[in-house]
Amino acid sequence: MSELNDQTRPSARHRDQNESTLTKSQSVLKKAAREGKSRNRMNVVAGIIAAALGVASLGTAANAALTLPEASRVAEARTAAETSNNKAAEEAAAAKKAADEKAAAAKKAADEKAAAAKAAADKAAAEKAAADKAAADQAAAAQAAAEKAAADQAAAEKAAADAAAKQAADAAAAQAAAAAAVPVAVDDPAAAKAYAASILGSYGWSASEMTALNALWEKESNWRTTATNASSGAYGIVQSLPASKMASAGADWQTNYQTQIKWGLNYIKERYGSPSAALAFHLANNWY
Repeated sequence: MSELNDQTRPSARHRDQNESTLTKSQSVLKKAAREGKSRNRMNVVAGIIAAALGVASLGTAANAALTLPEASRVAEARTAAETSNNKAAEEAAAAKKAADEKAAAAKKAADEKAAAAKAAADKAAAEKAAADKAAADQAAAAQAAAEKAAADQAAAEKAAADAAAKQAADAAAAQAAAAAAVPVAVDDPAAAKAYAASILGSYGWSASEMTALNALWEKESNWRTTATNASSGAYGIVQSLPASKMASAGADWQTNYQTQIKWGLNYIKERYGSPSAALAFHLANNWY
């Protein structure tokens, strides 16, 4: 074989090898396009084309970094990775959603618990306020009742004191009135003698009869209105016995010497006729 022939064979082998590589690449590309997922189809094609162009431009199969089977595995790995990433993202999204829902539920429960606690606290505060108000009202009512009772007792005591004072005043006034109504006995011998002398003429006697009358009643009572005989009970200037007989001359016979004198002169006139005759009987009998 000539040297020229020896030199051209390798070139022929290289050309056949390149054509065989391109044909195989095209076959893999078609298969990958048919079987690959639609979302990763363009990525796989782009990778294979880049690999084929790289081998062709270098002009040697030794410089190619990837073969078609390896490109297919790379594409499948990339697709699996993307699928795994998508699944992880979906799981992460689902986990986040579940966490958000759980957090929302926890927040809702916490809010409801806080609202219930606040409602319970508000109710307890309202009940305490009502109880405090009721206690304050009860204390105020008790104090008012105590003050009223004290005021009533003070009023009753004052009324009783006023009534007692009025009763005492009325009694004193009644006693004073009674004392004023009762004539006070006046022992005035001179006035009594003057009165007797002034009325002797009305009984038909002369003024000389006054001497006998004065001696008679001086001996009996000393002309005292209240003269009383302790043993017999004879009373007054004329020593009437019983004393009540002088009431025929006036109701004031116990205190009024004029009433006693008028009764005594009537007694002397009816019984003895004159004071002189009465004195003579008295001197003889020691009574008249």
